[in-house]
Amino acid sequence: MRPTSPADAGRWQPGAPPIRYPDPAIQVLDHRFERMMLGHAAVERIVGGCRFTEGPIWFGALRQLVFSDIPNDRLVRWDEETGVAATLRKPCGYTDGMTMDRQGRLICANLGARNVTRTEHDGRITVLADNWQGTRLTGGNDVVVKSDNSIWFSDNGAGIRGNYLGDKAPQELPFRVYRIDGETGAMTIVVDDMARPNGLCFSPDEKLLYVVDTPAEPKITRVYDVSEDGKSVKNGRLFFDANPGWADGIRCDIEGNVWAAFSGAEGQDGVACFAPDGTLIGRILLPERCANLCFGGAKRNRLFMTASQSVYALYVETQGAPGG
Repeated sequence: MRPTSPADAGRWQPGAPPIRYPDPAIQVLDHRFERMMLGHAAVERIVGGCRFTEGPIWFGALRQLVFSDIPNDRLVRWDEETGVAATLRKPCGYTDGMTMDRQGRLICANLGARNVTRTEHDGRITVLADNWQGTRLTGGNDVVVKSDNSIWFSDNGAGIRGNYLGDKAPQELPFRVYRIDGETGAMTIVVDDMARPNGLCFSPDEKLLYVVDTPAEPKITRVYDVSEDGKSVKNGRLFFDANPGWADGIRCDIEGNVWAAFSGAEGQDGVACFAPDGTLIGRILLPERCANLCFGGAKRNRLFMTASQSVYALYVETQGAPGG
């Protein structure tokens, strides 16, 4: 029997009946979302058996997706051609968010190691940031790279709250967003008015910075104007408040829409897409809470979603903006 709900776990099991197009897991709430959804593409579960997946990043040269399985303290690579997922690095410092710099090097925000690192082309790991003025960071959470090669990351203590996603420790610094200069390596504070900054991304023209705030309440997403020199932000304001659900990792597409990994309840878990004006225009429903996402594939038009114990994928009719 076919599942009657997009959240029915039965559709994700091996041997389940095919999904009739259009996929009912895709909810169009505004015509702007409809043109990005393919009527003959379905959400696919491509990896299972993890504990808490995060930080997906696409390596086009290898046709592989790399993501973290935080409680297992490992990075996993999934091969598009074979469909096989295998451990890439273990231990990894309880990596959370990841991205790629403009030179094709892996950048990791690490909860347990409480730092931000770069994997060089020869495999060496360089620590880019692990303290602020001599005091240890609380734990890198998410990270993006700007076209000037600067690295922007959130530090929000998720790895020091307990021993599941890192190592329990006292908080010594406020939770902030930092910028690492691409030329000098100098680190500066760019956002310090949030309770717990989380996912972040730039608009395609890099004139806006979006940052998710995930304290106890309210869980909101804010947008900032990037300064003329590209080194700071100003004029922080509400972008969306989607309570009772909330966002985690976010990415922009080339048209400026913000795609948010989303949690809430049945009917909200998955991905929520917001137009540049902050309007919720569509959802992709998953049977698990979604923590992060990225665009990949040969044409950068395949959305990969790390959701609790699994990873999902969906082809869409848009492309991810660079830098995510």
